Amino acid sequence: MGAAIALGERGRGLTAPNPNVGCVIVRDGRIVGRGWTQGGGRPHAEAMALADAGALARGAHAYVTLEPCCHLSPRGPACADLLVEAGIAEVSVAIPDPDPRMRGEGVLRLEAAGIRVANGLHHEPASRSMAGFLTRIRAGRPYITLKLATSLDGGIALASGESHWITGPEARAHTHLERARCDSILVGRGTLDADSPRLDVRLEGLEQRSPHRLVLTRHQAPPGWESLAAPEGVFALTGINDLLVEGGASAGAAFLRSDLVDRLMLYRAPILIGEGKSGLGDIGLGSLADAHGRWRIAESHVLGIDRLEVYERVREGC
Repeated sequence: MGAAIALGERGRGLTAPNPNVGCVIVRDGRIVGRGWTQGGGRPHAEAMALADAGALARGAHAYVTLEPCCHLSPRGPACADLLVEAGIAEVSVAIPDPDPRMRGEGVLRLEAAGIRVANGLHHEPASRSMAGFLTRIRAGRPYITLKLATSLDGGIALASGESHWITGPEARAHTHLERARCDSILVGRGTLDADSPRLDVRLEGLEQRSPHRLVLTRHQAPPGWESLAAPEGVFALTGINDLLVEGGASAGAAFLRSDLVDRLMLYRAPILIGEGKSGLGDIGLGSLADAHGRWRIAESHVLGIDRLEVYERVREGC
């Protein structure tokens, strides 16, 4: 299942509104088929893996990161039916599909055909990989990541406004990788006017994965941009699983005040700025006690001379 999750990661930022599913088919202890959801959502991971496996799929074990679909679509056959027709003997599923069209019918169709089904294998890492799709289905909005690059004392610029560069090349390259994994990227109007950011992906081989650009403003957006009047506007966005909020201090604070940030990516450089511009504005805390218990650390990495810390929002039932 770990290999299936890794394959699914290849589709992040390309498959919306579909999920970025991965599938691996194993026979006699050997991987015979690999697949992941392709750009635009088709072919699905299972269809790709079955085509890769060919006749070796009969009697094999399929590992799928999301419950195989069972509903009719003009874009292609149901994956549950493809697995049955291929003669798959066993299927391991990481996550049940929350799509209301499913209602567990994918697993039921497999079991009705005599296929053994195991649920929940590597549920947590698979949920992280497909957090965009899962959040869009369950909450009606994209999964939102707020990226901050700061000094050790939380600054993003000198008092003069100088801000390039806070972090080193390794951290900046990692930011471009995160951009490639998102469907859309947002900055505040102040950042747009001051920096004219390109917000593209500048990693060799991934240039075509530059996300759709949004600007947080109540005014008309310039050509090549789409305006979002307020953070709550994310509920009206369509076809977007993952949204990256990249700047600046006011935009990040606005999303935090609205409690719409699901993940924090904090790139911290080993420098001190002192008096200057803070990474965030007012986030609406009434007391210091309100700041505690909201975030849990999920990852920590060293990137060159910088450190990346990833935090996830703690929500009820999670």
